[in-house]
Amino acid sequence: MFYWFYRHLDINIFQYISVRAGIAFFISFSLTMYLLPKFVKWAKSKKASQPIYEYAPNSHQEKVGTPTMGGVVFIFSSLIATLLTAKLNNFYVVGALLTLGTFSLIGFKDDISKIIKNSNSAGLSPRGKLILQFLFATIIAVVLVVYHHTTTLYTPFYKYPLFDMSFFAVIFWALVMVSASNAVNLTDGLDGLATVPSIMAFVTLSGLVYVTGHSVFSSYLFIPSIQLSGELAIVGTSLIGALIAFLWYNCHPAQVFMGDSGSLPLGAFMGYMAIVAKSEILLILIGLVFVIETVSVILQVGSYKLRKKRIFLMAPIHHHFEEKGWKENKIIVRFWIISFMANLVALLSLKIR
Repeated sequence: MFYWFYRHLDINIFQYISVRAGIAFFISFSLTMYLLPKFVKWAKSKKASQPIYEYAPNSHQEKVGTPTMGGVVFIFSSLIATLLTAKLNNFYVVGALLTLGTFSLIGFKDDISKIIKNSNSAGLSPRGKLILQFLFATIIAVVLVVYHHTTTLYTPFYKYPLFDMSFFAVIFWALVMVSASNAVNLTDGLDGLATVPSIMAFVTLSGLVYVTGHSVFSSYLFIPSIQLSGELAIVGTSLIGALIAFLWYNCHPAQVFMGDSGSLPLGAFMGYMAIVAKSEILLILIGLVFVIETVSVILQVGSYKLRKKRIFLMAPIHHHFEEKGWKENKIIVRFWIISFMANLVALLSLKIR
């Protein structure tokens, strides 16, 4: 809508991505702040709370009855803000909407099944969830290739491309989106633990897509120039605004959880933005907290299957620290600090090449 004002009413200020990104931020923030209390009230009246995982630390029993599926609200707010401010004929924006929409539907299906049957095991099976994730991720990756998004692989802190992945890019990109989606989902186990690292990741990724889409900046910084990708920063800032508003209600003690309907699309969209910005490998640093959480689960499961011994007291690793007696707030804030420092290093990669 705002770009339409520029095109048809000659209001020049709306031609700038930075201006429309700022507007998107405040629209999604305001909408989430308005809708979320109403959602929480409705969810409590309907007893729409996710059952506490039976093997979770005992301290989690105090979270019983906390509404879930808050991700529906902030994803909805972000989509509305994007529809109002972004160029809807931009290919990368359409891909962003497709990514957020499809992965949110997977999460919604999983959440609603758990709520109705009051059981953590009643949602989608791990296999079924993975199949759906890979299906949608592969479709999005194929569309990127069809629309000639470059399949060249880059690495951080090195200005030259490594090699052209060709059609194998489809497999790699699908793996990036699905891995990131599940990594955020695993991390979402404490109040605000996944929310703030997601905000930091989207700040970094929004900057990356804006710079790669700007011919002057990309040339000066010796990074790949991806025409039209800058518009994707508007989607990123709309999510940042919505997540900041969500944090108001998700900080400890949480009044609402994001659920799979929030965590799955957040991770998938991180992967999508990294793919567009040619920062697939850099995403490991941008989402370092999510990587640590995922690796802890892989190591724990692998060790138990091979040696019948556990490495951690409990996995994901945030539960390990809970079992060691750390207070929830201490774990959360320290993980936020790790995320902040990792994203600073990731941003430094723009200049150090």
